Amino acid sequence: MLPLGFSSGLPFLLVFSTLSTWLREAGISLTVIGMMSWVALAYSLKFLWAPVVDRYDVPVLSRLLGRRRGWMVLTQLGVAAGLIGMASTDPQSGLPFTILFAVLVAFASASQDVVIDGWRIDAAATERQGMMAAALLLGYRLALITAGAGALYIAEFANWRSAYLAMAGLMVVGLIGTLLAPRIDEGPARERLPIAKAIVEPLVDLFRRKGPMLIPILALIACYRIPDYASGIMANPLYIDLGFSKADIANVSKLYGVWIGIIGAFAGGLALTRIGLWWTLLIGAVIAAGSNLMFSWLASGHATLWGLTLSISVDNFAGGFAGAALVAYMSGLTSPGFAATQYALLSSLYALPGKLIGGASGAVVENFGYPTLFTGTATIAIPLVILCIVIRRDTMKTVAEKEEAAGLETAPVGAGSRA
Repeated sequence: MLPLGFSSGLPFLLVFSTLSTWLREAGISLTVIGMMSWVALAYSLKFLWAPVVDRYDVPVLSRLLGRRRGWMVLTQLGVAAGLIGMASTDPQSGLPFTILFAVLVAFASASQDVVIDGWRIDAAATERQGMMAAALLLGYRLALITAGAGALYIAEFANWRSAYLAMAGLMVVGLIGTLLAPRIDEGPARERLPIAKAIVEPLVDLFRRKGPMLIPILALIACYRIPDYASGIMANPLYIDLGFSKADIANVSKLYGVWIGIIGAFAGGLALTRIGLWWTLLIGAVIAAGSNLMFSWLASGHATLWGLTLSISVDNFAGGFAGAALVAYMSGLTSPGFAATQYALLSSLYALPGKLIGGASGAVVENFGYPTLFTGTATIAIPLVILCIVIRRDTMKTVAEKEEAAGLETAPVGAGSRA
């Protein structure tokens, strides 16, 4: 699971913030860089083709390796081919080709995530999924450091071509993990699920259980991470425009910042057990949006290494905290019969609006400046707080239902249960 987690995390920054650094250094306009964030929409839309990955074999590879591992190898080779293609392009003279190969990387990477999650769920019993997820997360975080700090270091001391070729070579880690993974799907290819069963029925179940309250719930999920996505695409160009070197960005943002984000996620998990889901969700909404004010402060005459470190510390901690809160909330909204599909749909919803809006962030900066963008995204905290207040009673009810269900499933007769 550890190398598969690494393979899953490696491509993401290479079509997101690391790519935006390369493009900005190449003189590409902020408007274009902002629109490049739409490449990552593949991660939000992967539920559309997930039934194909889940139900059909890859010719030859599935016969040799099994359905899951066959798809893993195909998608990993697709990521590597896309990264090699990006390395062979020059954004200044051949930006369309850079975009084309970036789309290939994003599509193959999103498909790899689908099949790795499917293999993980099939490969281990429920009581072992916690350890599987922990190994996946560790591998993913190590990959973020590699694709963030590692790629910037290589680009600083060599060039961007060498950086992306090196990242393509590191996809061999995922291939090794795939070959080491047990073959667990020996049966014939399954038919594709009918669209009604795959998508419509889970949505109907949500409407049936939540009623009109589903509207503010979905609005909260859709808006919760918008500040994070807006800052994510424009943060690296800001650092470049303020005169920070790629080594500075790598040290502070891609090494130090990743670990601060992990600390924030653990803090969010601790808050969930201490003060409950609703308060954690509310605090996460406020600090995640409010942390964007640090980038406005940084752009307003505080472009020092200390200022960079402070801004990234606040932003990454808040992002990790809010991410833990949102994952817990979305997990609580699912029902047992549709948990996987409903969670996939909800997680796609929370990522989609942020990426769409993030695509326009470059145009905002070019017309109004960095402080205006980051101050504007911070104000999203106001409607988020209102939405949290609206759904408070439903959130309390959901938590109580989950606790009752857990008690019925795990506690002996007469024993109490505790979330």
